Amino acid sequence: MKFRIDKKYFYWGITAFIVIAAAICFYYLLFHGANISIGFHTVARIAMPVLDGFLLAYLLTPVLNAIERKIIIPLCSKCKININKKNSKRVRGLSILITVSMVTVVLYGFFAMVIPQLIRSIQSIIFQFPIYINNLTIWTTKLLADNPDIEKVVTDLFNQYSEEMTNYLNHNLLPQMNGILKSISLSFLGFLMQLWNLIIGFIISIYILYSKELFAGQAKKIAYALFETKTANAVIADVRFTHKTFSGYIVGKIIDSVMVGLVCFAGTTLMGTPYSVLISVIIGTTNIIPFFGPYLGAIPSALLILMVNPLQCLYFIIFILILQQIDGNILEPKILGDSTGLSGFWVIFSITLFGGMFGILGMIAGVPIFAIIYAAIRSLINQMLLKKKMPVKTNDYMDVGSIEDGVFIPYEPEKSDYSKSEQHSDKGKAQAEKSELKDEVKKED
Repeated sequence: MKFRIDKKYFYWGITAFIVIAAAICFYYLLFHGANISIGFHTVARIAMPVLDGFLLAYLLTPVLNAIERKIIIPLCSKCKININKKNSKRVRGLSILITVSMVTVVLYGFFAMVIPQLIRSIQSIIFQFPIYINNLTIWTTKLLADNPDIEKVVTDLFNQYSEEMTNYLNHNLLPQMNGILKSISLSFLGFLMQLWNLIIGFIISIYILYSKELFAGQAKKIAYALFETKTANAVIADVRFTHKTFSGYIVGKIIDSVMVGLVCFAGTTLMGTPYSVLISVIIGTTNIIPFFGPYLGAIPSALLILMVNPLQCLYFIIFILILQQIDGNILEPKILGDSTGLSGFWVIFSITLFGGMFGILGMIAGVPIFAIIYAAIRSLINQMLLKKKMPVKTNDYMDVGSIEDGVFIPYEPEKSDYSKSEQHSDKGKAQAEKSELKDEVKKED
């Protein structure tokens, strides 16, 4: 007698097992979430070099593709070199070598030019900081000389907060100096660890770049093995859309920020602004953060210039306002285009949300991440509307009051309460006039 498995009971058993396992996982997550968090951070710390390698490979891929497709392959065609399987590996190796060398030279040249200027600027600020404070105090005193009431308020505030700062330094900061030094030492060790992870990640990124088509083919193979063909096609299309959104936005934003930094350096140099290199680096770096970035960079830069020369600070603020208008209306639309498809409100919302959750990194990557989520929700809503044979354009729903039997009935706003009260008062006046006429007629009779 053959033993046969009843599929119905088999599926019931699988379902019960999944439900019990999910309940156990939920219980453990609810009451032992700290252990899961520690384990997650441990795995992330161990896998950090690999993650750095994937990130570096992702950022270097556009440069590698441009060198390989626009320089190496056309050069091989002109030299009548057949690009077979063996030669394609040589082409890829040569392209990687040129890409890594070019990026290394560019980064070294940039840091070799900028870092000494930054060091000199920071040293000058530290040595001349008391002079800047004294100049600022004199300038403030002269400015408020004609306004004794305002001067008194400012002086009282200064005395109050200076006393509080003195108490903080004597009673809080100095006793905690050992802890501060310890935290600085740990931060330096963490920096060295991150630097070591970055070096290992750079080596890993070379292997990833060499075999990126193989990895992409293996990922597609897994997708078609796990899902149905239609679902796998949708997954691959979504991954391509994600890649297009991320690469277009991040790379475009980096190029835009570099151009803004260069224009800022040229403008501040021509105006004679102090610490033009330091200020240009701050403006260019913070410009990567959408919307809030220009303000985050301009405010500390303006305060730094204010301590040196208040008039130059005014010129700098006017220059930055003009520069941001040029960047927002000319440079950024030309470089980024409509890579995210988000309106201004959703950009601010995504920056605020992801910035609050993940800090500066969330502010930088929040816009493309939210753009992908927004596109996924929009696609789902459109599919649901198409199943109901309804239009997907938002403009078709702007003036809709109701839909009856597929017919869009426009919305007609009712009259306001004010107009209703006026109508009611008019009716009351008319009735009062009618009653007065009746009384007059009765009196005449």
